[in-house]
Amino acid sequence: MACQPGFLCNGGYFNAIMSFPDNYPNSPPSVRIKSRMWHPNVYPDGRVCISILHAPGEDPTGYELASDRWTPVHMVESIVLSIISMLSSPNDASPANVEAAKEWSDKPNDFKKRVSRCVRRSQEML
Repeated sequence: MACQPGFLCNGGYFNAIMSFPDNYPNSPPSVRIKSRMWHPNVYPDGRVCISILHAPGEDPTGYELASDRWTPVHMVESIVLSIISMLSSPNDASPANVEAAKEWSDKPNDFKKRVSRCVRRSQEML
């Protein structure tokens, strides 16, 4: 997955694995970024946290609308586009990585430096 110009991770190449459950497309795939990533919506182990990858139906916590969650109409392309969009626009209101979210909101210059290091590492791995 390559980041587009203008994104914080511009120039980076991040490997990801998309795993599909047996009952796909009724249930969402999971996505894990294998490259080092510093982002509020990526768990430290690389799991991606975005609404369209959450199980269909009502959110038990009430945070997400059912219409924002998984539906069988999503295709691989829409998932990848959503992840790329998420990488450019972090959601620190519902973080998977609390430390990254705190740095994103409190110390944006430090956050950008750390992301830049991840981008450089990804480029070296090519």
